[in-house]
Amino acid sequence: MKKNIGVFDSGFGGISTLRGIVKELPEYNYIYLGDSARTPYGTRSQETILRFSQEAVNFLIKKNCDLIIFACNTASSKALRKIQRNYINKLHPEKRVLGVLMPAVEEAAEKTKNKRVGVIATEGSVKSMSFKKELKLIDKEIKVFQQATPLLVPLVEYGEHRSKITDLILKKYLKNLLKKNIDTLILGCTHYGILEKKIRKIIGPKIIIISDKKVVPKKLKSYLLRHTEIESNLKKNGVVKFYTTDSTEKFTLLGSKFFGEKIKVKKTSL
Repeated sequence: MKKNIGVFDSGFGGISTLRGIVKELPEYNYIYLGDSARTPYGTRSQETILRFSQEAVNFLIKKNCDLIIFACNTASSKALRKIQRNYINKLHPEKRVLGVLMPAVEEAAEKTKNKRVGVIATEGSVKSMSFKKELKLIDKEIKVFQQATPLLVPLVEYGEHRSKITDLILKKYLKNLLKKNIDTLILGCTHYGILEKKIRKIIGPKIIIISDKKVVPKKLKSYLLRHTEIESNLKKNGVVKFYTTDSTEKFTLLGSKFFGEKIKVKKTSL
């Protein structure tokens, strides 16, 4: 039986990443899971994020997914490796779980010229120091400046991404990073891709923005070209299905905007 590609996020944010993936790789079948009932993940403990992430993986495995993407930087930074090592490798060695953190880190390390990289992310991702550690492993001369941005995910989840208050909050968060003379900015949460135009307006045209919705699709394409044993086992009907743990009405409304077309959503529990 041919398999699906699963995409998991704490809410709506990963839909913008999924949109980029589907545009780049439209032939595959995708199952999207947004755990909106328990968002945001960024303020939760590592133990809780690990449990939520494992529940999401279990759901997507039951939905016939052989390849699962954590379109959630908090889950990628605080749970991915333990899921891979202690769960997937032992119980489901034929399956793969990938994150969005490393593609962004690799792209930033490649693009920065002055080796001064800014990161905006959830509190959980910032405290984990994952972005900083991974960038330093690639190039120890890179200086990393992080800014926790805890209000951004709730604003996106409540559909306030176009509001003036979001503009004011973004300016406050980005102010300190701009003082650090960064030439590259990682949007360290998939929700932030939805705010990219606002961010660009604040930081100006010269700073390079690293966004999951642009980086992950090309990295996934490269991954599938290298791993033909996985690619050959994937369904190619071009079907995308959406699931949420919260209100389907709200998810349909905002999800359709972020995906760029009308979507149908089913409610589930984890």
